[in-house]
Amino acid sequence: MTDLVLNENREGIAVLSLNRPEKLNALNYALIDRLLATLDDIEVDDRIRAVILTGAGERAFSAGADIEEFSASVALGAETALRDFVMRGQRLTARLEAFRKPVIAAVNGLAFGGGCEITEAVPLAIASDRALFAKPEITLAMPPTFGGTQRLPRLAGRKRALELLLTGDWFPPQRALDLGLVNQVVPHDDLMPAAFKLAGRILRHSGLAAAGILTAVTRGLNLSIAEGLLVEAEQFARMAPTADLREALDAWISRHSPGHDGSWTHVARPEEARRASSALDHGATSKRPFMLGWKRQK
Repeated sequence: MTDLVLNENREGIAVLSLNRPEKLNALNYALIDRLLATLDDIEVDDRIRAVILTGAGERAFSAGADIEEFSASVALGAETALRDFVMRGQRLTARLEAFRKPVIAAVNGLAFGGGCEITEAVPLAIASDRALFAKPEITLAMPPTFGGTQRLPRLAGRKRALELLLTGDWFPPQRALDLGLVNQVVPHDDLMPAAFKLAGRILRHSGLAAAGILTAVTRGLNLSIAEGLLVEAEQFARMAPTADLREALDAWISRHSPGHDGSWTHVARPEEARRASSALDHGATSKRPFMLGWKRQK
């Protein structure tokens, strides 16, 4: 059986390819489940520090949901369709959005419906100049269901998002760039090199710090500024006992390049790290999280 998600490790970067090119990489249930399981494996694999997500073949990143499969679920009733289709797709986009390693979408062709929603959810995206985007769910007499009504307005603004959601019209990669849906548009042959270059610019830094930034931005984006600042302080508190921070500070002071261990277990003060992490995990962040587990060194 053909693997629905191709997974290649290239020097610490997992290249994941949605692999149904004959169906324009449509997101059937098995593909979504496979991608979720692959992300679970990558999250705990210390060898992998970033992910590039693209589509197999030359035509599509993903043309969206597998309509025939979805239609069969709808025929069984709203409860079945919600369970099998809507909640499954929302789990995927939420997982990508909250993933603690950088995920870069390399959009190599059509990104319609669910493919566009994946692009909205990932933290970073680069589009080929051959890419096309669309929110065509209204043509099927339904709203988007994988988060498109929520993330696109946050990225593009209410009126610009509603124009796309209510018309279903496709839009070119330059419009996606203008809307904040992608970070770059590059010639098609430069797409994967550009994705690797962006990943490399991130991987030169501490992976733990990158995880903290991703978490702080994702969790804090829709909070008040005061609540978001607590999330930011919490992420600093998790970093404070790590060897990565100690090494980076020492390197700056002594003017040499830091070397990052990249492990939560490799810390300068292990007991302090355990206390801080335990306190944060048990919801203690509402009270001065930046002080948790910290003690002035004698």
